[in-house]
Amino acid sequence: MDSRRDFLQKVIAPFIVLPFLSSKEKSCNQSDSDGRVLRVAIMGLGGYGTMVAEAMKDCKRAKLVGVISGTPSKIKYWQSKYNIPEKNCYNYENYDNIKNNPDIDAVYVITPNALHKEGVMRVAKAGKHAICEKPMSVNAKDGEEMIEACKQANVKLLVGYRMHFEPKTLEIIRMRKDGELGKIKFFQGLCGFTIGDPNQWRLNKKLSGGGSLMDIGIYAINGSRYMTGEEPAWVTAQETKTDTVKFKDGVDETIQFQFGFPSGAVASCLSTYNMDNLDRFFLDAENGYAELWPSTGYGPIKGRTNKGELTQPHKTHQTVQMDEMAAIIFEGKKPVVPVDGEEALKDLKIIDAIYLAVKTGQKVDLKL
Repeated sequence: MDSRRDFLQKVIAPFIVLPFLSSKEKSCNQSDSDGRVLRVAIMGLGGYGTMVAEAMKDCKRAKLVGVISGTPSKIKYWQSKYNIPEKNCYNYENYDNIKNNPDIDAVYVITPNALHKEGVMRVAKAGKHAICEKPMSVNAKDGEEMIEACKQANVKLLVGYRMHFEPKTLEIIRMRKDGELGKIKFFQGLCGFTIGDPNQWRLNKKLSGGGSLMDIGIYAINGSRYMTGEEPAWVTAQETKTDTVKFKDGVDETIQFQFGFPSGAVASCLSTYNMDNLDRFFLDAENGYAELWPSTGYGPIKGRTNKGELTQPHKTHQTVQMDEMAAIIFEGKKPVVPVDGEEALKDLKIIDAIYLAVKTGQKVDLKL
């Protein structure tokens, strides 16, 4: 199975050479309902930002209207490709001026992890709703400050947990909630790929905040919580590093971590930048089981339970996510699994605890 980075490159490549779309094609994502359309500016025009932009073409409730980037050539390209007016284009020095732009409702921060906090805080100060990629920041302290800033500014803080809207994932959660699986006993989350370019920001602690755990391991952390329906009470963790040149101090290559839950259920998870074919969730319960494999890739997700194969149709994750976020912001809709700052803060607290467990070799208690 290709890594998600390989998949991302394959998805993005065709758009680099395609001719610019016509104005008619670009304006096709107007709402066909009575609900307001969430007008979004994307901050960070890299690979994932491009994927979100492409997915938003099919949104009913969200529309790409602005960009924020430090690269003028990218801004010009996105202007032409997505029909973005000059007045909605900003760089990292002047985007505080979005406070004076009534045509932008929200900013989606898709920058390296360590830059999320500054982006969200400035967006909030400008009076705009903030959507932030995960992990929300590099530690829980930063996350708490981001949440407080958005509360003070009376704006929403949402986080890009696209799997919280994925149909097969939601079906397993429904089965668990309805008691079809019985008492949950065990969860396994395996997340990893072999990372490439050693000079990329993901391997730079100042930008990433860590290594595989911050990038791919967060899926297992978050998945263990929504698959079991519980918050972990303790964590233990061990790190393995085979390449100290590529994975410098503070940049983890492989981490195994274990959770204990109040019910007695346990979890065993792995996060790595040095193994492929790892994108699997498995949930074991007294009356059955559920498996997703792949479990968090860009799609399609595949799954089965003791009752058979899951057949819910695939929908582009980011398209669904952005439409759902519009409903959350404008109508106060409550998703099955939260995507707000408080939800993301719990993952950051767990990440902090995993790194502490690695450092000390001790079990770390969690209070979420």
